[in-house]
Amino acid sequence: LQKILILLQVTLSVVVGKTLMILFPSAMKRYILKMGEKSRMNQNPKFSYENWGPTFFSFKYLQFVLKVKWKRLEDEAYEGHPAPNTPVATLGGEVCHLLDFMTDNRPLILNFGSCT
Repeated sequence: LQKILILLQVTLSVVVGKTLMILFPSAMKRYILKMGEKSRMNQNPKFSYENWGPTFFSFKYLQFVLKVKWKRLEDEAYEGHPAPNTPVATLGGEVCHLLDFMTDNRPLILNFGSCT
């Protein structure tokens, strides 16, 4: 049921977005560029709006957003329930699952960081 609701929500969003891009291209370009500022997509001078802007609200965009949102449904954690066995990638590019790193009864500690 959740997947169907997500499908309807994302499909409606893509149809409305695509329609607005056709009817009001300059306004939608400003809107998409404003969205790009949040992710800093538009700060790379070699990666202009023309490279990525038109891909918004396309069929591939719809497929990607659905895939991400559906995958997130599997990754929800609830207090008192077992941890989700989320797929992760090693530095070597191998895909495995988070709980593969557990050994015996030892706790698994995740440490997230960033180098920028």
